[in-house]
Amino acid sequence: MVQSAYIHIPFCHQICHYCDFNKFFIENQPVEAYLSSLAGEIDLTLKMYPVSQPLKTIYVGGGTPTSLSVTQLSILLETIQKRLPLAESGEFTFEANPEDLTEEKLSILKNYGVNRLSIGVQTFDDEVLEAIGRTHRTDEVLKGIELARHIGFENMSIDLMYALPKQTLESVKKSVDIALGLKIPHLSLYSLIVEPKTVFYNLMRKGKLKLPSQDTEADMYDYIIEALNQNQYIQYEISNFALEGYDSKHNITYWDNEEYYGFGAGAHSYIAGVRRGNIGPLKKYMSFIKEGNLPAIEENKLSIKEQIEEQLFLGLRKTAGVSLAVFEQKFGDSLLSIYTDEIRELTEKDLIEISDGFIRLTKKGRFLGNEVFQAFILD
Repeated sequence: MVQSAYIHIPFCHQICHYCDFNKFFIENQPVEAYLSSLAGEIDLTLKMYPVSQPLKTIYVGGGTPTSLSVTQLSILLETIQKRLPLAESGEFTFEANPEDLTEEKLSILKNYGVNRLSIGVQTFDDEVLEAIGRTHRTDEVLKGIELARHIGFENMSIDLMYALPKQTLESVKKSVDIALGLKIPHLSLYSLIVEPKTVFYNLMRKGKLKLPSQDTEADMYDYIIEALNQNQYIQYEISNFALEGYDSKHNITYWDNEEYYGFGAGAHSYIAGVRRGNIGPLKKYMSFIKEGNLPAIEENKLSIKEQIEEQLFLGLRKTAGVSLAVFEQKFGDSLLSIYTDEIRELTEKDLIEISDGFIRLTKKGRFLGNEVFQAFILD
């Protein structure tokens, strides 16, 4: 049963040096036509896979959803409100850039029921912000957060990154300390991954991208975990920390391997055991909808083997790990019997542990997650 929806807004005021998401510089783009196509895709999808009960979560990401104008935001939110019912206790998240947090935009989001903001800060070090292609500065972040609280947003998350160019351990400590001082209830902290087709990838190929060493990156992650744990933040997933009660319900949908709608150019969905990926280019996406067709160009009906692997890859990202009882209920077989040798070897290497009916990564395993995931690929 589908209980969550992701909506992709692929427009940005600037293109960051590390970003490989499907996105376009917003200037001169057919934004209103795209929003109309988005409504069309939702309608086509819900005819085939109706909403059976109000959704638990809705997440609007990008790109930068708040790069839309006030009028465009109203159109988008009206589309969502009319088509995607949200449960009374549901989580409605909107991604935002600090420079877009105006009183007018925040008020519109609040009036349409958005109850959680995810703000792309990345760092509170202005020199590093410049090095990664961000246009906002720390003072804008602080003003934006203060204004959001004034409008009535309590549930907020900020993204921070580490292992960035020009970033030192001291710089990471400063960013974490400022975030803690702001008492933001949810923090996501990601290490830089240099992805193909990004500015950083091209610089790296030319030998012009200088990054912190692996040892420094490990020290940064160690500091993050220790500092947040000491301040009552629970690390509930490899990169995500929250005060009690502020976990991202939407992201847990992914890690629990539950099904979800995915709307928009380049969006992905998981419905009725099938993973689908939408076409990315705007004109092609819109032409699919205009012709009355769903814009999915990738389709993968998961075999039981693939479902088992995904249950582990995704579930082991959570600090709680994978429930042995839920696994057996879902697949009719014991996880321990399927992976007897792998579990023994990984346990001996101190990469995983089993306790209280869960299998989970150890602290060492969190640093070597890929080695663990590789071991669970079935022949």
